[in-house]
Amino acid sequence: MKVTFFGTTTLLFDDGKDQILFDCHFTRPSLVKYIAGSEMTDTKLADELLTLHKVNRLKAIFVSHTHHDHVMDVPYVAKKTGAVVYGASSAMNVCRGQDVSEAQLVEYHAEDSFTIGDYKIKVIKSLHSKPTILNNDLGQTIDEPLKQPCKLRDYKEGGSYDFYVEHQGKKYLIRPSFNYIEHQLDGYTCDVLFLGVAGLGKADEVTETKFFEETVAKTKPQLIIPLHWDNFFSRLDVPAKGMIPLVEKTEVVFFKVAKYCEAHNINFVVQIPRTSVEI
Repeated sequence: MKVTFFGTTTLLFDDGKDQILFDCHFTRPSLVKYIAGSEMTDTKLADELLTLHKVNRLKAIFVSHTHHDHVMDVPYVAKKTGAVVYGASSAMNVCRGQDVSEAQLVEYHAEDSFTIGDYKIKVIKSLHSKPTILNNDLGQTIDEPLKQPCKLRDYKEGGSYDFYVEHQGKKYLIRPSFNYIEHQLDGYTCDVLFLGVAGLGKADEVTETKFFEETVAKTKPQLIIPLHWDNFFSRLDVPAKGMIPLVEKTEVVFFKVAKYCEAHNINFVVQIPRTSVEI
C-alpha cells in the first residue's frame, strides 16, 4: 500500500488499482484568515497536488469530522475526480454547499462498513480532542449547505470518527484526534496506526498513560505514524512546521510517542507532508 500524507490528517491510500482519501485539506489559510476572514479552496494548489501525486483513480473520500482542516477541499476534489464522499450529515452539507451531486454523497453512521475494490472500511465513533480557544464547537453540526467562501469557524465539528481499513490481510487504523472512548477499540488490532497527537504535548501523565492504553496497547500496531502534528495554518507550498508553540510543542509530542514506542518495541516514523511511503 502506498500512503501519501498531505499534512494534518489528509491521507491518500493507493493499492495500485484504487485510491481512497481520508479527509481532504490542501488549502491552509493563515491564522489571521481563520480569526477574521473567509476563504475558499485554493484550486490551483489542489490541481497541482492532484497532478503531482497522480490522483486519477480516486474512488472515495472519507471525512473524519467537519472542521475546516479536515473537510475544506472535499467538495472541489469530489467534483474534480468524481469520487464518492462518505461522511456524517455535516459533511454532506459541506458538499451540498458546493453543488456536489447527490449521487456522490453517502451519509454514514458509526459501525457502518463499506467495501470499495479491495478495501473494507469500517466507521468507528470517536471523540475530538479537548476544546481550545480555536476549537470550542464540539458537538455542533452543520445543518444547512455551507457555501464557499465562508468563515472558517462555520465549519463545525459535526461529530468525530475513526476509520478501520482492511486490505489484503493488512489492517490500518486512522485515529485523527487525540482522545479516546474507553473500550471502544476492544477487539481491534492493526498493523499500522495513524495516530492523532495534537494535544499530547501538554497532556498530564494520567491522560497520556490512558490514551496510550486505549489506543496503542489495545490495537498492538507494528508501526505508528503520527497525524495532526504539523501547523495547518502554514501553507503546503512552504517547508512544513510543527504546531504553533503556544498551542503545542511538537518536539515534546514526538518525544512522548518515541519513548512509548521504544519501551514497547514499536516502529515509529514521522512522515513529512507531501511525501509517500510504501507499507
